Amino acid sequence: MLFNSMHFCVYFPIVVGLYFLIPKSTRWAWLLAASYYFYMAWEPGYVLLLWLSTLLDFTAALQIGKARSPRARNTWLAATLGSNLGMLFFFKYYNFFSDSLGAFSERVGFAIDLPHSEFLLPIGISFYTFQTMSYTIDVYRGVIPPERHLGRFALYICFFPQLVAGPIERAKDLLPQMKLERDFDYTRATDGLRLMAWGFFKKMVIADRLAMVVEHVYRDPENHGGPALAIATLCFAYQIYCDFSGYSDIAVGAARVLGVRLSTNFNRPYAAASIAEFWRRWHISLSTWFRDYVYLPLGGNRVSSRRWAVNIIAVFAISGLWHGAHWKFLLWGLIHGAALLLEHALARRFPATTRLPRAVKVAMTFAIANFAWIFFRADSLADAWLVIANLPRGWGVLLAPEFWNRSIKTLGLPPGALLFALVAMIVCELVQHAQARAPLQPWFRARPVALRWAVYTAIFWTLFLGGIFRQTEFIYFEF
Repeated sequence: MLFNSMHFCVYFPIVVGLYFLIPKSTRWAWLLAASYYFYMAWEPGYVLLLWLSTLLDFTAALQIGKARSPRARNTWLAATLGSNLGMLFFFKYYNFFSDSLGAFSERVGFAIDLPHSEFLLPIGISFYTFQTMSYTIDVYRGVIPPERHLGRFALYICFFPQLVAGPIERAKDLLPQMKLERDFDYTRATDGLRLMAWGFFKKMVIADRLAMVVEHVYRDPENHGGPALAIATLCFAYQIYCDFSGYSDIAVGAARVLGVRLSTNFNRPYAAASIAEFWRRWHISLSTWFRDYVYLPLGGNRVSSRRWAVNIIAVFAISGLWHGAHWKFLLWGLIHGAALLLEHALARRFPATTRLPRAVKVAMTFAIANFAWIFFRADSLADAWLVIANLPRGWGVLLAPEFWNRSIKTLGLPPGALLFALVAMIVCELVQHAQARAPLQPWFRARPVALRWAVYTAIFWTLFLGGIFRQTEFIYFEF
């Protein structure tokens, strides 16, 4: 089920209304059933994988809690991690592995022809697999005790707002909330609905409109010059940000209506002044997951400089492949890893670089992130290299008087619609800048009723008149 669908517009009020009407002792069961329905609305059969992952980690955590010997604890941890990663590999990476092995074997002179899997990629598998794994690892480390109520643990895994695209929540933060018995709170509900409306604005008004430009240009990069490719790449930077952060806003807002607090997943990433800062602001729940469960166990920065560099490259390589089973995603991750290492080396060798104006560093970081987005968005590595090769050509057209009348039309979006998207992006940036200075929700609550409803009305008509109602999937559903 998509957030931006009529199905969800009917589903969500029913879930919320019944949640606060039924007895408090049974609310967890209603929310669990509603969450499974939400997932099964996409592909019913794959809920079996969700159940299997839930049962594996629930059982393993109980056994780890009971175990008296390190060997038994290690065995149960290895069993559940192996099972989860095995399912993830089979459904997400098996075809990538078999195709890559087949291509490599042909080059070295002997052919290996592995069977091809025809299974669909289960939606959200990367997200809920990481969430279940973090729970078991935290039990193993003694961070939390094992949960003994299967139903509430299952709800922690499949809570519908964040099930298919995060945020990836830690058990110590979300699991206790599954046990609370809440009353309806008007202020909390209106705060959540406003956040949901803001997420819909970012998704339907900005991201889906920019997607038209990106799709038109990146579908045929060979026949577009540098200006069109540069504009499309910039559009994709904002498309993916507004698409994914819009999903996160809707998820956090929907959970808040129900009285559940989810973690913040984005914090103005394009205002970052370094790649390291970018990853502290972009997809925060994933970057902290890799920090706590991959980077730090590898030694973090408490190792030699050479080993630290290897750790950084390993983490970003895994992060790239987490996003997709394709060499282009691996290269996207490695670009970020290499840029972080370069930043670190320059800061040590040329300390003056750290004293550059922040605006300059933000611009440089944004340029690096945009260059990397080329590999993320292109349909293949070959197309990505084609985009890069064509970027320098065709810039003379900017001097031609007919550029805005003719060339902009080649972007696949009328000039007026592109201008509308640009204005929406500016509004988005202004709101986020204001939010960074002081939280807007308390300020907005204190405004007169007439002003609040004027804003609500403006948002409604902006969505109604400027939104794209094609029920397009969120980009991160693919991962």
